[in-house]
Order: sequence, then C-alpha cells, then structure tokens
Amino acid sequence: MMTLENIEKAVAKLAPDELARFRAWLDMFEAERFDRGIERDAQSGRLDRLAEEAIAEYDRGRARGL
Repeated sequence: MMTLENIEKAVAKLAPDELARFRAWLDMFEAERFDRGIERDAQSGRLDRLAEEAIAEYDRGRARGL
C-alpha cells in the first residue's frame, strides 16, 4: 500500500500535462464524494431542518430569489 509520502513524491514528479490530468481527476473524485454525501444526508433527513429554515426565511422576505 502506498503511503501519503509516496503519493506526494509521485505527484511531484508528474509532467505538467500529467499533473493537469491528475488535478482534473482529483477534482471529479472529490465532487463525486461530496455529491454522494449530500445525497445520503438528504435521504436520511439530515437536511430537512435546514431546508425548512431556508423556506421560512424566504417566506418572511428575508431572502431573495436567484
């Protein structure tokens, strides 16, 4: 198994075009993990209170539309 130190060294050796490809892959990887977490939280009801608060603020005129 690779250690973080080994990964850091390998990334440091990447050519600029390979680094750009790695960065794009990592951005997509993180975005997908974030999306899965939000989906999981939404399905479990963890976001319900926040949504209710946001709707109430909007209904009171304390927020504006996009």
